[in-house]
Amino acid sequence: MDFAFLAFLILGTWASQAMSRTLHEAALIKTHEQWMSQHGRTYANNAEKEMRLEIFKNNLKYVHKFNKEGNRTYKLGVNPFTDLTNEEFLNHFTGLKMPIRSHSTSSAGEYNTFLYKNLTANDVPISVDWRNQGAVSNVKYQGSCASCWAFCSVAAVEGLIKIKTGKQLSLSEQQLLDCSYGNGNHGCSGGLIETAFEYIIQNKGLASETSYPYQDRDDLACQAGNKAVDPATKITGYERVPQGEEALLKAVSGQPVALGIESSWSFRMYRSGVFSGDDCGMTRPNHCITLVGYGTTEDGTKYWLAKNSWGSWWGENGYIRILRDVQSSGGVCGLAIHASYPTFTTTTSDEYCNSV
Repeated sequence: MDFAFLAFLILGTWASQAMSRTLHEAALIKTHEQWMSQHGRTYANNAEKEMRLEIFKNNLKYVHKFNKEGNRTYKLGVNPFTDLTNEEFLNHFTGLKMPIRSHSTSSAGEYNTFLYKNLTANDVPISVDWRNQGAVSNVKYQGSCASCWAFCSVAAVEGLIKIKTGKQLSLSEQQLLDCSYGNGNHGCSGGLIETAFEYIIQNKGLASETSYPYQDRDDLACQAGNKAVDPATKITGYERVPQGEEALLKAVSGQPVALGIESSWSFRMYRSGVFSGDDCGMTRPNHCITLVGYGTTEDGTKYWLAKNSWGSWWGENGYIRILRDVQSSGGVCGLAIHASYPTFTTTTSDEYCNSV
């Protein structure tokens, strides 16, 4: 082959590859610009924009690679968090702290008083969706405040109130940020489910979301004295769910349950399907969600239904289905390790189980 012709072919190939890379880069930049417009994102300067573009591209490549493999029961997608590193995301959009003690004795009583312990397999429905009973308020957004602990706790209380009193209420997370400070709760720096419940017990309820709206900040003075509390929101205790999915199933069959879960990279990018937590490290749970049901897909896959606090644009309109009945005693991403629910203790345990 003529050397000049060979050189021409090589140069042509290089030029074609360079053109392809240029077109690919231009497409990524355009996608980022469209994403910025869609989510109202702005940056302080070009340097920050370039930095965020690189993070966005890496996350987008991860999403495309994951979905292209096609061997999972769920899909990932672009969302408002796609220009954040995982460390940044965990610092601002999670927020669950784990209690030092293994279980509460101050308000919940002894661990062995689990209200649903006497339920049998025949007592537990095949599927439950508390949204159908009006026991789940609209999906909310915690913003860039690590306040998931407040949102999951409030959602569990809202569910119990509807089940026990028939009142459908949306309650104030901001009140917990402002007023439930200390003893493990630190506003936008994280908090505990149990401490949130303890505040609601001591305060004899919470104000409504309307009267005490969410501000996405924790430097405000407590306004509890100026806000009316609906008597129906008065809980009298809370219970830890014994570890394992069997006990968790019993509890969720009776009411929404707040629990900790590990927020992995794919969890934050979740778009649809039954999440199986392939990249969970089974570390201590760092995020809090509220289980509001469970069920089985048409192909027989068992799942948990959970409400998140990252807005309705995340996941399946703000919800996620998580693989249920797995071999691990802790469940997918540790969801069966640390779960709690509020209680009214005006009845005996058996009466309570029968009433729900």
